[in-house]
Amino acid sequence: MALLRAREITMSYFRPLLKAHGLTEQQWRVIRVLQEYGDLEFHELSRVAWIQPPSLTGILTRLERAALVRRTRSATDQRRLHLSLTRTGLRRFDTVSGEAEALYRQIERQLGRPQLASLMNTLREFDRMAAQPAAGGKRRARQAMARVPRAQ
Repeated sequence: MALLRAREITMSYFRPLLKAHGLTEQQWRVIRVLQEYGDLEFHELSRVAWIQPPSLTGILTRLERAALVRRTRSATDQRRLHLSLTRTGLRRFDTVSGEAEALYRQIERQLGRPQLASLMNTLREFDRMAAQPAAGGKRRARQAMARVPRAQ
């Protein structure tokens, strides 16, 4: 529950910004991933953005309608769909991420630089756990959780 609350608190900073730019959280996640990774195949985008394929289909339809994302078929396998940002999508990323930087700085001021650095290290541990094969995952999760301070 603490992780869910932390996510909600964090997103409370960013939701108004995203809404002002006509974006949902999931749309912004897709834009950020495509900006970072470039052209991605549909299922790879789903995996990296942590969005289930059925949900991603609708998100991409809306992003394409807004001219932010481009879909192309693989030249070697017409069943494979590749996605990338359009120039408009790249400009939207630049605008929103520029404004988001002020929110990140606000979070850092409120939480404190050492606390934020510690939190980011812990989150990277969670990310590494997700990248590991399922075998031994419970053991790694227990080890990582043992290093996380308990909420008072």
